[in-house]
Amino acid sequence: MGGGSSKSPGSVSGDFDGDGGGQLYVSLKIENLNIRDDLIPHVFGSIPIVGSWDSSRSVRLFSLCMERESALTWELSFVVPPNHGTLVFKFLLKSKDMESPYVVEEGEDRLLTGGKLEGGVRAAVFRLPGCCDEELLEYRVFVIADIVSPFDLAASWRAYKENLRPSTVRGVPDICINAAPEGGQENVSAASLELDLEHYVVPSPTCSTADVYAANLTEAPRSLGHNSVFTKCDASGGSPKSSEVEFHTANHIASDKNIGNMLNPSKVSLNSVMANEGSDGMFSPLVKQGGQRALSVDLGFGSPRFIKSATASGFLCDLKYSEAKAMPAAAGAVAAAAVADQMHGPKEDQCLAIVLVGLPARGKTFTAVKLTRYLRWLGHETKHFNVGKYRRLKHGVNQAAEFFRGDNPEGVEARNEVAALAMDDMLSWMQEGGQVGIFDATNSTKQRRNMIMKMAEGKCKIIFLETICNDERIIERNIRLKIQQSPDYEEETDFEAGMRDFKERLANYEKVYEPVEEGSYVKMIDKVSGNGGQIQVNNISGYLPGRIVFFLVNTHLTPRPILLTRHGESQDNVRGRIGGDAILSEAGEVYSRKLANFINKRLKSEKTASIWTSTLQRTILTATPIVGFPKIQWRALEEINAGACDGMTYEEIKRNMPEEYESRQKDKLRYRYPRGESYLDVIQRLEPVIIELERQRAPVVVISHQAVLRALYAYFADRPLKEIPQIEVPLHTIIEIQMGVTGVQEKRYKLMD
Repeated sequence: MGGGSSKSPGSVSGDFDGDGGGQLYVSLKIENLNIRDDLIPHVFGSIPIVGSWDSSRSVRLFSLCMERESALTWELSFVVPPNHGTLVFKFLLKSKDMESPYVVEEGEDRLLTGGKLEGGVRAAVFRLPGCCDEELLEYRVFVIADIVSPFDLAASWRAYKENLRPSTVRGVPDICINAAPEGGQENVSAASLELDLEHYVVPSPTCSTADVYAANLTEAPRSLGHNSVFTKCDASGGSPKSSEVEFHTANHIASDKNIGNMLNPSKVSLNSVMANEGSDGMFSPLVKQGGQRALSVDLGFGSPRFIKSATASGFLCDLKYSEAKAMPAAAGAVAAAAVADQMHGPKEDQCLAIVLVGLPARGKTFTAVKLTRYLRWLGHETKHFNVGKYRRLKHGVNQAAEFFRGDNPEGVEARNEVAALAMDDMLSWMQEGGQVGIFDATNSTKQRRNMIMKMAEGKCKIIFLETICNDERIIERNIRLKIQQSPDYEEETDFEAGMRDFKERLANYEKVYEPVEEGSYVKMIDKVSGNGGQIQVNNISGYLPGRIVFFLVNTHLTPRPILLTRHGESQDNVRGRIGGDAILSEAGEVYSRKLANFINKRLKSEKTASIWTSTLQRTILTATPIVGFPKIQWRALEEINAGACDGMTYEEIKRNMPEEYESRQKDKLRYRYPRGESYLDVIQRLEPVIIELERQRAPVVVISHQAVLRALYAYFADRPLKEIPQIEVPLHTIIEIQMGVTGVQEKRYKLMD
């Protein structure tokens, strides 16, 4: 395809000899910077009739209305043979009410041959009659022409006709209960399952963390493997004191027998030690502009980054793509709130510390893990600092209950020392770009909390999160889990002896425990009991603290399975086309019946389970054979919006939109389809789904689409955001997520190849 251009206000592309085969696609466009909504452009003259063009210049009675492409541009496209006769036309303007006389453009007729305008392009000038003076309107004219193969034309026509098909599920209500398929259970033999569902279990791509002690998955001391000095504060919240230690190796884990012997004196400042990269790979230092702390807004891959210095009155534009992530890797409300907080909030409010408070065995670490996972999934740079892990690294794993007595000055000093080290690590990480730190410890006295607030003063905002449980049955269960999983008792061979020691430790904490009454706080009272519990909130404000409270209100520890599966294979899956609203293929229909049999076997005793689908017919049809459970349609569960690429294959995108294809290959997480969505957009619209999944106490089956299930799975598996576009979610496979007090377990069932 060749192209031509002109200095006049218009352009034309296309230079054909008519020997290449195919058809000539022509697009006429006109543009006017002065928006006139009362006038609609038309084309008249030689007109297309059933794929041909009548070149008779005597036909002047017909005109074709141009379609509005944007606020300023109107477009009319058509297809003719490459060797067509000369097309003669003009533009005219008609009033929207069709009552005023139409106005024809000034000048000679326009002649189009082989995709080129004879005599070059010129502006379309209209002389509008007025009561006093005539008004002149000038439109820029564009002519775009290209050869299109008959196969592409046929594919486009097929997609167009398919989009015109009425939906097969239009009469299905958004919420239905016990709706049986109209056609009955035909071909049942092809959809039958083995009696033992374990026959269909396949390996999961990631290991379950349910049997791993949660504190072992938290942040290691940043100075691990380096010489360092950490600070020690007295219990009254006085000035920090220096205590010199050395971490010899980064390869030891908290449960090593000789871990208490790892520390020796040193004189190197902790501030000289660089932070480990965040778990999602999104961390980097804040952008600097003119020596000042700057605000950096990530507008997506390839977009300019606008930077505002703290002392500047305007924005500067850095056209180079940068990996700096001072803002969360997020879209929508999360990004908007972060920008507002950075620009308008106090400096200390730009970082947030959630400080856990509570007696042992009250679910503090489990709550911290869930909150960390949620915030990371939303795109906030979040880390979980567990003081117990620091204690085991500093003082070893074999500390008897005497170590935790409130009247043991050496024990109190040692515990405050490691708490100060963890707090110092968290604050240093925040200074380098961290956003939310979860400080996980008992923090059971006002003196300890005063020490923490003193260290955080002017550096971050603190919210205390107190977990309270009065259910002795749940406390006993948690204590048993502690003895089974905690490194503190891995060398204790006598389970009952471990139970006695831990209960003595618990009694020591209870003697000095002081409930939170100071500062901003959230109290979770009996939230793990399964009876609802209650939340008490004091002095909480801001977007992110509000989201955290909303999440905590809806979270609980009731064990239940969540089943994730894609719809059965669709006709577009067979053709390799993305998006659309196609019906199921034959294989997809078989899977829908196999899935119904699986659900009936797996959830036969779960009468309160529910089925969630998107509003697209391929998910609704997949759920149709399932009976006995309520079905709810969610618009939020729809596939990622491919925008202008909807209905295309990736090969077609690569051929016809190479720049879009390359942009997507470079950064699939942030890439947004033209007039469509990115994965970050999908995460934002899925937040209500996650909140409701956390709130539900009964099993839920989610029948959705690949991009959506990747995002949901990443939340439960705590996968980094950058990995979401590559997560494997194959067709005809069920991913069972088991949520409970021990963490998250995963099992996969493959019902069909």
